[in-house]
Amino acid sequence: MPDLTPDAIHAATETLTRLTEYLREEPDPADALALVEPLLDEYTGIPIQLADTLRALARTLLEHRPDTVAAHEVQPLVERLRAAAWEQTDQYMLHYVLDDLRALYTRTAPSDPGCGSCR
Repeated sequence: MPDLTPDAIHAATETLTRLTEYLREEPDPADALALVEPLLDEYTGIPIQLADTLRALARTLLEHRPDTVAAHEVQPLVERLRAAAWEQTDQYMLHYVLDDLRALYTRTAPSDPGCGSCR
């Protein structure tokens, strides 16, 4: 695997920006859901990945604590990173919202004429 660079991470965030712009153009809901689905996967989606990334950053910062007067300031910041990681992990529930939306939009339309309230 090639080394990660800030540019590679920036490219990933740029892709998310493009997705947001696409969604603002009001695409077909089924197409929109298909594009968002990988982002909200309960195991590999952004909430879980971001939480794992924050925890890994916290661990790295603790292992490489500076030997300076400011070293005592690292612990509270690491604790905040870990708290943020838990908040992100809680967002895995978005996966279930996506499941419900997908079920709603993939139902076959009834063949009866008339609006939804007339059926």
